Amino acid sequence: MSVNRAELPAPLYTAEQTRVLDSTAINKFDIPGIKLMQRAGHAVFAEIVERFPKVRRLTIMCGGGNNGGDGFVVALLAIQKGFDVQLVCVGDDAFITSLHGEAKEAWELLEEINFDYEIYQAGMFFSGELIVDALLGTGLSGPVYGLFEQAIAQMNRSPSAVFSVDIPSGLCADTGAVLGVAVKADVTLSFIGMKRGLFTFEAVEYCGELLFDDLKLPEDVYDCVPVNLFRTTDRDLKECLPARDKRAHKGCFGHVLVIGGNLGMGGAALLAAEAAIRSGAGLVSLATHPEHVTASLSRCPEVMVKGVRGGADLNPLLDKADVIVLGPGLGQNAWSDQMLYAAVAAKKPMVLDADALNLMASNDRLRKTDQAQKGHWIFTPHPGEAARMLGETVALIERDRFASVERLQRHCGGTVILKGAGSLVSAGEACYLCSEGNPGMAVGGMGDVLSGICGALLSQGLSPESAARVGVYIHAKAADMRAGIQGEAGLLASDLFLAISAVINGKYE
Repeated sequence: MSVNRAELPAPLYTAEQTRVLDSTAINKFDIPGIKLMQRAGHAVFAEIVERFPKVRRLTIMCGGGNNGGDGFVVALLAIQKGFDVQLVCVGDDAFITSLHGEAKEAWELLEEINFDYEIYQAGMFFSGELIVDALLGTGLSGPVYGLFEQAIAQMNRSPSAVFSVDIPSGLCADTGAVLGVAVKADVTLSFIGMKRGLFTFEAVEYCGELLFDDLKLPEDVYDCVPVNLFRTTDRDLKECLPARDKRAHKGCFGHVLVIGGNLGMGGAALLAAEAAIRSGAGLVSLATHPEHVTASLSRCPEVMVKGVRGGADLNPLLDKADVIVLGPGLGQNAWSDQMLYAAVAAKKPMVLDADALNLMASNDRLRKTDQAQKGHWIFTPHPGEAARMLGETVALIERDRFASVERLQRHCGGTVILKGAGSLVSAGEACYLCSEGNPGMAVGGMGDVLSGICGALLSQGLSPESAARVGVYIHAKAADMRAGIQGEAGLLASDLFLAISAVINGKYE
């Protein structure tokens, strides 16, 4: 029976949690470590044969740990199948005698056949049409140096494709950071527990296509290791947004009020408003600067637009709204302050984006707001806004995005979306990662669209946590759908509108 390794699991693990899964399987469920290593090697070789059917020459780069042991198994299988194998061991002349544990057992199996191996020398010739990276695995804790640094740099210069075993060597499995230098893989096959760092920060440039194999571990093994980080998937979307009741009417799906669009910035608020109505809200109103009313009505007549000159003009709209989206094009002046004050005073579920975040941080209103009220809010900072809110640098925010979103959530209360490659959502207990999305989303207006989607989902009865994690997923999936049609460069935020509806309704397959 074929194995679908492209179907990635939802739970995501740290390197330490993966090690616990491995040791639990060995010590509590009596699965020999060498058996797991053999399964890993078989899985890698099967994918090589399937994905690179014309390749007959392999260069297999092995370190001295268990990752190298996986490589030894791949080498044995390839030799048995008639492949031309160049086995390169990175270490000194005592490499073989220093092997221990399952890696030593795998080497002893390899020794039973006649083969030649080489100790890595800088600049040596790589003969393989495909390079297998089995150098370092998940145990790396500091920068790569010495022969490993040289070997990785040479692998990256090679014209041959690279297949990484478990994780591209040189990446931090927990944060996605490059530890000095890392392998740029074309394919990465991860084992046992899907490593969280593979989906975010610098790792997104290094992993290539991600695959997963649980090595046939029983479900009971996973029950022994609690996890609080999950990828959002189609299953979450279907669970949170089931088919609509045939008797439904517009009053069933809430009324979203978008507040924003200061002088010269009307487009941002309109993008959020149109995204909200495309995402299933029953009614959407837009409170914006009076000069933007005509253009807004022309663009999207389904949105009820009202020009507001101050907080008093806003009050009648606030009374009718179920959910507020505050911030797109809000600006930072006296008008913005009045909008913010009135919106916060309304004490309704709210999505805070862009300048709403900056204003809340700058005038200390966030700290003064009741914690229970903030429990109904969704905050949507990008790394720059997150850095300002926490008084940190963007580099510190990005260095460990998982820790950063937890700090943000503690600081803000409510639900926080930390946007970026591998956007994260946290409401305090669990954390959710979105592995969808593409670089075409790096364009003005995308965040406004996301805030509108989240507001619409709140208005349809989802909790802030569910609205945020599903909203991020819908946003990214819609962008991927459009990029698949037109490419990434030149993708506009407004290009997502029809795709948003398609994703929500399951019409994207």
